[in-house]
Amino acid sequence: MIAGVVLAAGEGRRFGGGKQLALLDGRPLLEHALAEAAATDGLERRFVVLGANAERILATVEMHGHEVVLCSDWAEGMAASLRAGVGAARSAGAGAILITLGDQPRIGAEAIARVLAARGGPDGDSRAVRASYGSVPGHPALLEGVLFDALLELQGDEGARGVFKSANTYLVPCDDVAVPTDVDVIGDLAAVSQPQREQT
Repeated sequence: MIAGVVLAAGEGRRFGGGKQLALLDGRPLLEHALAEAAATDGLERRFVVLGANAERILATVEMHGHEVVLCSDWAEGMAASLRAGVGAARSAGAGAILITLGDQPRIGAEAIARVLAARGGPDGDSRAVRASYGSVPGHPALLEGVLFDALLELQGDEGARGVFKSANTYLVPCDDVAVPTDVDVIGDLAAVSQPQREQT
């Protein structure tokens, strides 16, 4: 079973806080990532990791079938969110996880499906698969269960970079189906608005 995990626990300090709730095309930013994951076949369980502003998010954002995982130590950084998501997925019996980020609204179902279809890589020996954009690794990212222990040992704000390096990661070009822009500051919302994207 592959579980989808949307990471959305951060405070969004550069954004000024409350980033998950910022409106994009008429709905909260986080909801875009949740809706795209929900529209993807192949994810038998779906989780969203919340931390900062969790109560406001739960009162405002449609979860689209995602099970909520609360990350109490979200202030530690990305590693805490990953640990929370991996722990929930493993407890649910997942043999792999598909990670997306709550602040990348234009990474959609097509990119997720492409990464899922490439599971194992061309030779079947890749323990991780990542989307790439201009040859730069990004999300979605699929990690096999054999990597869960290493992910659960992560600390601070390092993310899973070191785990990917050790996993014979296979890169899947997704430039034609997704835009990997992070919404980090308020000005980024204009860059990922739907009319703007359709003009590019």
